[in-house]
Amino acid sequence: MLDKMLILTGFMGSGKSTVGTILAKRLGYRYVDLDADIVADAGCSINTIFARDGEQEFRKLESSVLEKVLSIAGGAVVATGGGAVISAHNRMLMRRRGVVINLKVTTQHVVARLKGCNTRPLFAGDSAAERAETLLNDREQFYADADIRIDTDGKSVEDVAEEIQCRLKEFLA
Repeated sequence: MLDKMLILTGFMGSGKSTVGTILAKRLGYRYVDLDADIVADAGCSINTIFARDGEQEFRKLESSVLEKVLSIAGGAVVATGGGAVISAHNRMLMRRRGVVINLKVTTQHVVARLKGCNTRPLFAGDSAAERAETLLNDREQFYADADIRIDTDGKSVEDVAEEIQCRLKEFLA
């Protein structure tokens, strides 16, 4: 397990960052939050990148930072952004470098978890529930292309981390 990347994918609000932190601590891995690395690389918030440069430029930056993160030697738990899986190149990089773990969440749980959050640029405009439903449906085929899928609805982050650890045994033996 020492050199494997554990790459968490999933929609915003699925728990990638929280579960990733717990999982990394349990496994003695370093933790990487891709969105935080993007912000550090760009020197501004993701909202600013979206507003100033648009989603297409953000996705290019996201791919570049993902490639950099996945090229570092050693094991890590990497929490990706919700849209990182859209790019076929990103999915290929993730598969090549580690175990892809999707945290599955329903629209109802996303809306409940993100209620009042104004830091999610793709939630601007449409109602949150409609936008979440549309994005989840659009991305489902990419989320499904994971080595492991974990349903997070109604589970604590500790339970999700435990389930991932149990499921990882078959990949890391």
